[in-house]
Amino acid sequence: MPPLGRLVIYTKKIDALVDFYCSHFGYQHLRIEGDRIVELRAPDGGASLLLHPASKGQKAGQSLIKLVFDVQDVPAFCEKAKERGLDFGPIHQADGYCFATAKDPSGNSVSVSSRAFVVSP
Repeated sequence: MPPLGRLVIYTKKIDALVDFYCSHFGYQHLRIEGDRIVELRAPDGGASLLLHPASKGQKAGQSLIKLVFDVQDVPAFCEKAKERGLDFGPIHQADGYCFATAKDPSGNSVSVSSRAFVVSP
């Protein structure tokens, strides 16, 4: 099966999202002259984010998707993010892992979760 390579985010705030994902999650941006899509490349080979200009009819934050970033120490990540101006909501405890959620500048849900680091029985 091929791996997930890219996710498209429709937005009216491309520059704000470039700053957000590069500053808080380590993405590198790639702008190709003449292309209206801005590619954000993951720092460790994860899926790229493609920022696509939203049409007039698209509403911000109206998707049924949440971006989840794998973080071993969720409380520490959230504390460092707060120092950089990103406030996550409460840290929730689940079955052996925890997670917290915030919004990007376009109103999309973004979560950090330690689920990927839970050892299976």
